[in-house]
Amino acid sequence: MSEQLAALVALALHEDLEHGGDVTAAATIPESAAAAARVVSRASGVLAGMATAYAVAEAVDPHLEVVAHAKDGDVLEAGSVVLDLRGPARSVLAAERTLLNFLGHLSGVATLTARYVEALAGTRCMLRDTRKTTPGMRELEKAAVRAGGGVNHRLGLFDGVLVKDNHVAACGGVFEATRQALAYVRDSGRELEVQVEVDDIDQLREALTAGARVVLLDNFPLDLLRQAVGICRDEREYVFAEASGGVTLDTVRDIAQTGVDAVAVGAVTHSAPVLDLGMDWLGTGGEA
Repeated sequence: MSEQLAALVALALHEDLEHGGDVTAAATIPESAAAAARVVSRASGVLAGMATAYAVAEAVDPHLEVVAHAKDGDVLEAGSVVLDLRGPARSVLAAERTLLNFLGHLSGVATLTARYVEALAGTRCMLRDTRKTTPGMRELEKAAVRAGGGVNHRLGLFDGVLVKDNHVAACGGVFEATRQALAYVRDSGRELEVQVEVDDIDQLREALTAGARVVLLDNFPLDLLRQAVGICRDEREYVFAEASGGVTLDTVRDIAQTGVDAVAVGAVTHSAPVLDLGMDWLGTGGEA
């Protein structure tokens, strides 16, 4: 378990167990009782976040055993068994909600991602995520995007250059912001992608003239997207064109068919509905 995941799980469990543990379980379950429970999907979707299930079980009680029946990326139907949790009965109950919260949220991200990927089937366009993630959960959510068939964009501000409107405003224009970004990366000796966000055709031409070879076409209507892609393809060196802004399941395929290489969709992480997962009690017996 990574330090970051351990810290996140500890914080989540702290919310439930901060002041004296699970008083309901203490009142109703003998301390020595052992039990087994099963996590089952109540709806169809794509599983993600299994690492969190192991992390929660370990943090609650080293005597808890997770028996996996599925893995990240698996397609679940209503009634699919995800995992069994065995061990001290009180510990099973202490782990239940935190484990389900992580699995449900991350599987929801993977499920929505898979729906977008399905909508793009047959095109040459990929779905990429954004930094619009839940604070502290970015690595987990981006792993869930991968489980759903999407592709990760940069993890943070450190592993890729993305020149956006405020950088442009600070530099006095797209050309100068692009020039400075490319010079910075060249002089640093680091292998960083430099992507430039543009709002119209004029800004696109400025970025390309300055040397941009990865562009983000933000809120372009479909006719202008096609025109922009044509301009990118006319360059001597291939220009990677990504579309962003207001992308929905209803519009993503039309956007892809303009010829863009990728579509950026923040909704897969910031607006994914939780996948309904539940924990069914299999029985109490023996001693832990």
